[in-house]
Amino acid sequence: MEPLRKNQIYTGVVESYSSEGLGIVRLDGAVVFLPGAVRGETVDLRITKVMKTAAAGEIVRIHSPSPERAKPECPHFGTCGGCDFQHLSYAEELWAKRRRVQDALTRLGGADLQVEEIIGAKDPTHYRNKSQYPVGADGSIGFYQARSHRVVPIRSCLIQSEVSDRIAGAVRAWMKRYHVSAYDENTGKGLVRHVYVRVNRKGESLCCLVANGRQVPREPELAALVRAAAPKTVGVVLNTNTSRGNVILGERYRTLWGQDFLMDTLCGLEFKLSVPSFYQVNREQAEALYGKALEFAALTGGETVLDLYCGTGTITLCMAQRSKRVIGAEIVPPAIADARENAARNHIKNAEFFCGDAAEVAVKLEGEGLRPDVVTIDPPRKGLSPAVIASIAGMAPERVVYVSCDPATLGRDVKIFSGFGYQAVRACAVDMFPATRHVETVVLLSKGEVDSKKIRVEFSLEDMDMSEFRMEQPIRRSRSMYWNIAD
Repeated sequence: MEPLRKNQIYTGVVESYSSEGLGIVRLDGAVVFLPGAVRGETVDLRITKVMKTAAAGEIVRIHSPSPERAKPECPHFGTCGGCDFQHLSYAEELWAKRRRVQDALTRLGGADLQVEEIIGAKDPTHYRNKSQYPVGADGSIGFYQARSHRVVPIRSCLIQSEVSDRIAGAVRAWMKRYHVSAYDENTGKGLVRHVYVRVNRKGESLCCLVANGRQVPREPELAALVRAAAPKTVGVVLNTNTSRGNVILGERYRTLWGQDFLMDTLCGLEFKLSVPSFYQVNREQAEALYGKALEFAALTGGETVLDLYCGTGTITLCMAQRSKRVIGAEIVPPAIADARENAARNHIKNAEFFCGDAAEVAVKLEGEGLRPDVVTIDPPRKGLSPAVIASIAGMAPERVVYVSCDPATLGRDVKIFSGFGYQAVRACAVDMFPATRHVETVVLLSKGEVDSKKIRVEFSLEDMDMSEFRMEQPIRRSRSMYWNIAD
């Protein structure tokens, strides 16, 4: 087999998609990752980079466009790094995400089960209830270009709420009118770093300006412009972040106008959200996700439930309504404070919360002899540490309900759980983030016999992080049989 050569043109068929949303073409056994490709298409492609086990390419010509290929509605697609799948029909996007979850559970997790379904969004546009707009050194407000920190100026985004876009526009106007400087991450100078907006079910909003300082010029004027753009704004907050690095929020907050929190309803419960509190960004899909988690938990009213990574207590309080006792743990102090307030606000008295690292809390509770019937976990993208998994297994719950935002780390953790006798018996994917490559999954792990064999996790090429490769320009549309990508 002759190795692939850079700049050489080959012909192949797009078989599937990688975890980054790239098309996969196999040429004589070699895997080529192809931006902007659609499953089933025969394409001419140019090799742009050759690696040890794979290659990256770009489409030169599409011989027969797939009926699942769609015209991107956003003019910034391919430049802005926010979306990955606007070139696909929504049905094809759901197929790709369900397949990704299935591959992770089967190949990485060694699980012998089928993903039952993927729950798609009724409306895949304007679904985000939290928006974070970076501000470029030149004062532009938008989103980062794929795999870079260059801000692409964007005034209207198809997946952000329209209220958030209007507030970002108000901040843009305030900066221009009063000559407010933008932060330059190369020099560490300048003021405005991010515009952060939360929007609730009623359309009310909370605006947080992230600045490289404890005050900004013309603060009353800023609040007035935000309120004019979004009359249902309940508060304007200043967050101070003077650190160098990629962390968005600092630890100091000051309210410029109104209140520093937002109320929202989820699954029939009312939640108080401060700026740093974790809360699912797609409210309607979160309700579908939590509904599936409740189904998998199979609560009858007499159980003790432990909820690790509980955030503001959303899953915890949903579980509390159907169980005897629930315990939530979260490392973010403001989130725990909100969780306790949320429990009181919803008149839930069988919920208690601990602030601390999930691993430390799990070890502590295990040491105290806690034996929950069900453990629910909703960790960050990096998944669980071996210590957390061991502590959960040490408590010997009958069921573990794992809510995951990353199929690869989910598969890895499912494999580790199997070594403690917990087998994945049900799985459902939920499209929480339409148009992007991200997907949520709920897996039910049930106690079985311990597998004494050595646990080994293997990763396939499809699960490699291909983040260094991006589509330089979107596919140009024409009425001819061939669609081209510019060099």
